[in-house]
Amino acid sequence: MSVDDKTIFDKHRELVKEGKIEEVIQEDQEHAESASYENEITSRRTVTIPLKEYDELKSEQHFIKDKTLIDIIDNIERLVRALRKHIIRKQ
Repeated sequence: MSVDDKTIFDKHRELVKEGKIEEVIQEDQEHAESASYENEITSRRTVTIPLKEYDELKSEQHFIKDKTLIDIIDNIERLVRALRKHIIRKQ
């Protein structure tokens, strides 16, 4: 059996026979623990801005500023006006 043909179980069996399984488990645990600390550090990034700038952003959040979205809304408005010309309400 070549090295490439070994399954994970064969590799595990060899490590157990050689008495190295504990070392591998320890290395895996250390790697997992260090990776978890790295994730904590990168996930807690914050940005500090002045309170005045925050208030401006907060007050502007209810407005649409995206040029593409404004164009779409304008087209919808034109279409609605064109459709209203064809509405006949009967009472």
